[in-house]
This record gives sequence, structure tokens and C-alpha cells, in this order.
Amino acid sequence: MFELLSRPATEVAPLLLGAVVRVGDVAVRLTEVEAYMGDGDPGSHAFRGLGKRNAVMYGPPGRLYTYFTYGMHTCANVVCMPEGVASGILLRAGEVVEGADLARERRTTSRKPADLAQGPARLAVALGIRLDDAGDNLESGRVRLELSHSRALFSAGPRTGVSGDGGSNSYPWRFWIPGEPSVSPYRPAVKRKRR
Repeated sequence: MFELLSRPATEVAPLLLGAVVRVGDVAVRLTEVEAYMGDGDPGSHAFRGLGKRNAVMYGPPGRLYTYFTYGMHTCANVVCMPEGVASGILLRAGEVVEGADLARERRTTSRKPADLAQGPARLAVALGIRLDDAGDNLESGRVRLELSHSRALFSAGPRTGVSGDGGSNSYPWRFWIPGEPSVSPYRPAVKRKRR
């Protein structure tokens, strides 16, 4: 079933809705994801080409791409496309379906079950995904992806917090299950004032 990950992220992303990501005793059912299409996508880490930070995005498919953001958060992505072509899907939000007690221990600031994994950094913390999980094989590694056989109905719109054209309506590559309380609210990129 992992052969579907050899396709572009924009095709695969909606198919990951309802899939389960599992790390040890904690499992999260994905309710929101975002697609990133590599060097042709101004929102992608691979927009400027291959580098040390984004090398995992260039394949093989079915690997975990992690990165550190805002100097404090780890985020996780599923790598798509054949080796040599960068494409990935950011795991934005989900519902904790197993191991809620451990997820709550990790996310002590969480106020309700719906926000345990609401947002990409919270999802990574709830699952215990670390920066050094980069490159993990999602079929056999510490971080596992369990694809769903059923297809969820979904909505699509611009990506959250992506600046410039990559965060515009020209890139409606954020996908979510409507009505799911764990889906994070849409936030456009913050425009910074020049000094």
C-alpha cells in the first residue's frame, strides 16, 4: 500500500486523512495535513534545491522528514515521490486514539483532548517524534504510518502560516476532515514590519 507514496504530495495528502501515525504506545489519527511540492513550490523547504537540512525530502518515499522550527518545535512530514524528487506532506493535526494518558504527560498545557495533537508541533510532542527520527522508514521504523483503507471526505484551502505566494489561494494544499475538533484553525502568515 505504500506504493501510493511514490505519487505527488498533492495527490497523496488527502489520502492520509484518517491514517494513523504510531510511535510506541501513542497513536494519532490524522485529521489535517499540508502538501509541499519541492523545488516548484515557494512554500517548500526544497524550493531552493537540495541541502543538508532537506536531504530526506529527496527520497526514498515513505520516510519521515523532520525539521526544527521557531527554535523550539519539531515538525514531521511524510516523504513522497520517487527518490531524487522532493515532495512531502506536513502532519498538521490529529486525534489521539491510543495512549492519551502518555500524550497528556507530554503535552501538559493541553486543556482538552481535541488540542492534544492540534497543530504540527503539538502532534509531534504528543507522539514523541524527535528531530533525530529524520529518515525513519514509516513501515518499519520507530515512527510508523498505518494507512487507512477508507477515504475520508475532506476540505481544501491555503496552507497555514506560509508566507508569500506559497500561502495564497494559488496553493490550496491544506487538507482537513470537516467538523473534526482536532483540526487547527487557519492562520495566514504573520507579516513582519521592516526596521
